[in-house]
Amino acid sequence: MDLGPCRLRPFRPGDEAALQRHADDWDIARWLRDSFPHPYTADDAAGWVAYACGPGQPWVYAIDVGGEVVGCAGLTPGSDVFCRSAEIGYWVGRAYWGRGLAPLAVRALVAWAWRNTAFERVHAGVFAGNARSAKVLLRSGFIQESVRRRGVYKAGRVLDEEIYVCLRP
Repeated sequence: MDLGPCRLRPFRPGDEAALQRHADDWDIARWLRDSFPHPYTADDAAGWVAYACGPGQPWVYAIDVGGEVVGCAGLTPGSDVFCRSAEIGYWVGRAYWGRGLAPLAVRALVAWAWRNTAFERVHAGVFAGNARSAKVLLRSGFIQESVRRRGVYKAGRVLDEEIYVCLRP
């Protein structure tokens, strides 16, 4: 998907070095689940690219600027009674902060979901204190739906999790 200053594309072999370079940043990892490692090693990058290139990963995209991976965005479909919902996740490397890439990626994935799936809602959790991510979601048409009080344990701290949602028009 061409988004002007960037594009969303599938991951491919060869993305590992750029992925590792941009992902190895505590200011990214501290706002993501613990499954996103820190430090982010070359082995982590190789594992992610293999996973993202594997079968059943059509909704995991590299955020690409000039042929280089500078971030990631994806949708995780819900299951069982949550089968009409998806969680969106994203991050952009520090060198590309402030360029509007994350809102472009979020809006593109949500638009794609409305065109190609039966999802009724797309949601995201934002750890309390992550004003940048909340701003991305608000700029992308999401609203704050709720707060999970003391719902996250990250880096030795208990945090609230703000839940943002975008509903099918």
